[in-house]
Amino acid sequence: MLYAGTTSIFSFKYFILNDTVKKLKQWSKSTAGNIFNIKNGTSETLCNETVVNTENVKSISVHVPEHLRPVSDDQFGHYLAGLIDGDGHFSSKQQLVIVFHSLDAPLAYYIKERLGFGNVKKVKDKNAFLLVIAARKGLEKVINLINGKIRTENKFNQITNNILNHDNYAEFRKKISLKLNSDKDLKNHWLAGFSDADASFQIKVLNRTNKVEVRLNFQIDQKRDSILLLIKDFFGGHISYNEIKDEYSYNSYSYGSARHIISYFDHYHLLSSKHVHYLKWRKSYICVQNGNYAGLTKYYKTLGSKQPNSIISNDIKLSSLFVLGLKKLYSTEVLRVNSILTDDTKLSPYFVTGFSDGEATFSFTISKSNTTRMNYYPFFFYRITWKRCCTFTKN
Repeated sequence: MLYAGTTSIFSFKYFILNDTVKKLKQWSKSTAGNIFNIKNGTSETLCNETVVNTENVKSISVHVPEHLRPVSDDQFGHYLAGLIDGDGHFSSKQQLVIVFHSLDAPLAYYIKERLGFGNVKKVKDKNAFLLVIAARKGLEKVINLINGKIRTENKFNQITNNILNHDNYAEFRKKISLKLNSDKDLKNHWLAGFSDADASFQIKVLNRTNKVEVRLNFQIDQKRDSILLLIKDFFGGHISYNEIKDEYSYNSYSYGSARHIISYFDHYHLLSSKHVHYLKWRKSYICVQNGNYAGLTKYYKTLGSKQPNSIISNDIKLSSLFVLGLKKLYSTEVLRVNSILTDDTKLSPYFVTGFSDGEATFSFTISKSNTTRMNYYPFFFYRITWKRCCTFTKN
């Protein structure tokens, strides 16, 4: 979980010009979203031993490639086709509507700027934005970009029935031969766009007696299995069917599949906030490949798990050492320490950064002062509150 506090999971429906566009999302109303998932198994007491999946984990580079957007129109067309296949809708009012999580509003504006058409709108009372393209030239540009790249029959039929068959597009219909992409080769930006829309990166931690099993999972849920079968052939993995939800689910599970997934996303980059989730997922793989299970356990904690019996949440000593490490790193004070502490730890700045993403707050106050020229004095606070042990404050 990337955000402190308890999140609520809900589904929403939104309506555009009498056309109903349904999208199920695990988005939080009380936080800024919960797309990156940390899942816990049995809540048994954890001892000192940590064990991960016993399969052979092949090495990947510890260096993260520079994050780049699609350069050419062909690359951008593949990405846009994937995004539309996942979260887009061509309505009967001759509009293209693409839904974005509120965290991904910058992506909506980027696509608008790249296309030169569209309007970005906030959905009332939802953590969502819509990119709406209604101009005829804008829709024609989009269709030219994604022609031969779109993969779902649903979106192909929407373009045909709701756009091309309309009288306003009679001339354009004569100029274009709309094609569905049936090529099994996914070595392009399509899957990056589709994943920005529908995928999730998960770290599943199964707590067992005296050991912990850590699984990295890449998951996509769909009402039909055709796209998932294509992804399974490309990455490996498994497809299951949920009768209650009436949907299919792709799960990568193995570290072999995870390595293929990392190889893909290192080359074809995610453009939404999921890129951050992917980097955390990728870092977990590196911890496993290097046998750094203690580091993985600590890193898991920095991602913000709130389960009372999850990994190391009962480890008072580690919590105390963390706070003392902050004290040494920033030369400040520790308040309300309720356990025996030892000043014998060093903290990696990267660990502090990750932990702060989950737990820290930054605040700024101004107080009156008779000793300064302006009669006011600013205070800057960096604060982490740790329920079981103590509070760390930097001012």
